[in-house]
Amino acid sequence: MMERDSIRFGDTTIEYQVRRSERRKKTVHVTIDGGGVQVAAPMDTPAGDLQTLVRHRAPWILNHATGGLLAVAPKRFVSGETLPYLGRNVRMAFETTDVRKPEVRFDHWRFNIKVPKELPEEQRYERIRKAIIAWYRVRAAARLPASVKQWLPRFGGGEPPGVLIRDQRQRWGSCAPDGTLRFNWRVVMLEPALVDYVIVHELAHLTIRNHSDDYWKLVVRIVPDAQERRRRLTEAGRDLPL
Repeated sequence: MMERDSIRFGDTTIEYQVRRSERRKKTVHVTIDGGGVQVAAPMDTPAGDLQTLVRHRAPWILNHATGGLLAVAPKRFVSGETLPYLGRNVRMAFETTDVRKPEVRFDHWRFNIKVPKELPEEQRYERIRKAIIAWYRVRAAARLPASVKQWLPRFGGGEPPGVLIRDQRQRWGSCAPDGTLRFNWRVVMLEPALVDYVIVHELAHLTIRNHSDDYWKLVVRIVPDAQERRRRLTEAGRDLPL
């Protein structure tokens, strides 16, 4: 007998498949394979007991699951939820007040978000989301060009390239034929070491336009642990909430 269920653990939804068996008498076993999280259980184990067990094993599951096995739960934009900024999970606090549109403030590593009293419920999610994205874009526009200038001397200096902030859902950054660097605003959600890696990755393309062995040698010369950062960047990209 097979069934599917899920639990929410922090900002992550853990979906799992339950395999019930007459042969299994007492123990419940949690494993991870290519098909996701598997729970083997006796026939009469209540679903609530299985949820409790999976929630208890959640830290282990998060540590061992790879690829797209886990899904980030969509934000509801309520107080207590978090959003990443420079690699840290920042808690959100919402206040309904007399403002014309949602306002986002970042104060002592907390997002304080004011929401209009008269905002229709059907517009709430999208209006708040747009305000939060606008905040991230402003931070990206302030931080990334400055970081480009800091790393440029490692490549021999020269005139700083133009930097644009874009909504490139599938890419962290790109280098145009004219040398303009475009960065996904989501870069500032990442920890600083990964922000630096993204910048170095694109700056290297000003010297070598392809991803040849010479290109990667250049990147590794600037950032010796580039391959490890690249791996962490791939993992981080799976969990971004916006």
